[in-house]
Amino acid sequence: MIKKKKTEVYALGQHISMSAHKARRVIDQICGRSYEETLMILELMPYRACYSIFKLVYSAAANASYNMGSNETNLIISKAEVNEGTTVKKLRPRARGRSFPIKRPTCHITIGVKDISLDEDEFLTRRNESIYQKYEKRRKGIWGGLWDKK
Repeated sequence: MIKKKKTEVYALGQHISMSAHKARRVIDQICGRSYEETLMILELMPYRACYSIFKLVYSAAANASYNMGSNETNLIISKAEVNEGTTVKKLRPRARGRSFPIKRPTCHITIGVKDISLDEDEFLTRRNESIYQKYEKRRKGIWGGLWDKK
């Protein structure tokens, strides 16, 4: 039985007090980028969510270097997701003894970092397989032919 090396490391931030929509706006910009490029993007973006995400990216890289001994120049952001957390509910006093609810949303952010130097051979085999599949489709006439053009 062949055991694969684990090449992905995570950092998880829970109960961060901000809306999940506001955090997703930033997360969508960094997914799939390199570690160093991600840090530069997060430092220059003007959103409040950037600080929390910056700390999580930095923590994920520290986990990768400590647990796997990987170099920070070889890291890419492989997974970045935001889920809604619990909503903190408070009451605000209003006129005539009434109250008004205040809802403070929270979110859970997960950042996954992958070391591409450990994963290069797998990447090359997948790339070669995809090239071979494209060639086979072209040879069989399934993909791209004379009658595809309008």
